[in-house]
Amino acid sequence: MSALVVVIPPHPVSTATEFAYVVTNDSVTAVRSGAAQASVLPAPGRAGSEVVAIVPAAMLSWHRIELPKGTTARSPRLRAVLEGLLEDRLLDEPELLHFALQPHARAQEPVWVATCNRDWLRGALQLLEQAGHSVARIVPEFAPQGEPALYAMGDPDDPMLAAVTPDGVTTWPLTPAAIALLPSLPQDTACVAEPAVAVLAEQLLQHRPVLQQPSDRWLRAARSEWNLAQFDLSSSGQAMKRLGAVWGDVVSSPQWRPARWGAIALVVLNLVGLNAWAWRERSALDTKREAMRHALTDTFPNVKVVVDAPVQMEREVAALRQATGVASGRDFEAMLGAVALALPPQRAAAAVDYSNGELRLRGLALDPDETRAASSTLKAYGYNATASADALVVTSGTQP
Repeated sequence: MSALVVVIPPHPVSTATEFAYVVTNDSVTAVRSGAAQASVLPAPGRAGSEVVAIVPAAMLSWHRIELPKGTTARSPRLRAVLEGLLEDRLLDEPELLHFALQPHARAQEPVWVATCNRDWLRGALQLLEQAGHSVARIVPEFAPQGEPALYAMGDPDDPMLAAVTPDGVTTWPLTPAAIALLPSLPQDTACVAEPAVAVLAEQLLQHRPVLQQPSDRWLRAARSEWNLAQFDLSSSGQAMKRLGAVWGDVVSSPQWRPARWGAIALVVLNLVGLNAWAWRERSALDTKREAMRHALTDTFPNVKVVVDAPVQMEREVAALRQATGVASGRDFEAMLGAVALALPPQRAAAAVDYSNGELRLRGLALDPDETRAASSTLKAYGYNATASADALVVTSGTQP
C-alpha cells in the first residue's frame, strides 16, 4: 500500500498545527517522515495512493458490548443502538461523540466500540481536506489485541505509556505513580519504547524494552483492519479511493512484483498458445485446400488454374454430365419426378414453370399440412420446397 500516514494531534487543530506524518510505498518501510502543517504535507509518490489518518491512543476510549439480535454493521439505526447500550458508560453526552464499530462485528457476540470527540476529529479531517489531503481511512493508534503489550512513547518532557490488552487500550503518563496503576500482566509481556524514552521506560518497568521508531508504529497502525470513518464520517467515495490505492499497489508495489511477472507470463503463454493453435488450424486448412486442388486437377486435367476448387469442380461435373447426357438433380425431369412422389395423388398443378433449376407449380391448392408433408419428402430427395403466393417453389438443395 502506498500512502501518506498522518497522525492527528491530541488537541484542537488550526492552520498552524503541525501533523506528524510518514510516507510509504509498501506499507512497511518509511520513505520519508517528519512533521508539517497540513498545507505543506507531502503528497504520496505514486498514483492511487491513499491518505490514512491515525487517532492517538489518548483520544480514544474503548467499550465492549454485545449487539442485539438482528443488528449488523449496516443497520440504519446502529448508532442509536450504540448510544443506548453505552449511555451509562460514557463521560460525555452521546451526541458529542463519534462511534466506530470493530471490523466483522456480529450480533450476539462481544464486539468493541471506539469513541472519541466528534468535533475534534471532524475539524482535523476538514483541515486536511481543505489542504488537498482527503482522508480515505481513519485508524486507531492501538486497538485491543490478544497478546498484551506496553508501549512507551513521546519525549522526555511528556512521556506516555499505553497498555494494549485483550480488555482494551489504556494510556497513562510514564511516571512511577502511573506504573502502580498498571493491571496485572504476564511476566513475558512485550515492552516497546521509542528511543527518546527508552531509558526511562527501562527504569520504571524494570524491563529492557524493544526499540521502535514512531514511524514504524504508525505504519503498523495503518495496516490495521479498523476504519473509524463510520456513520457521518463515512463517504461513498472512500471505496473508490481504496480501490485506487490497491490498484496502485498492484501496479508498482515491490511485494506485488511476483504477481505482476506471473500475470505477464500468463498473458505471454496465452498469446503463444493462441498463435500456435491458429498456425495449426491454418496449416490444416491449407492442407485441405491443397487436397481439393489436387483432386480437381487430377480429375479434370484441362483445368490449369485453380481459383475456387468447389465451384470449378461443380461446373466441370455439370459440363461432363451435359456432354454425356446424364441427368442431374437440377434438371426439369428429375425435379418433376421428385415432386410427383411428394405430392398427394389427387393434387395436380394447373401450370408448371421451370427456370435455371427452379420449379414453380401453380394451382395445387395445398393446405398447410400437405405443404409441410411435401416439403419434408422433397427434402429427403435433396430439394427445398416453399409455398409462395399460389405456387409451390422447388429448388435443388445444392448450388451449381
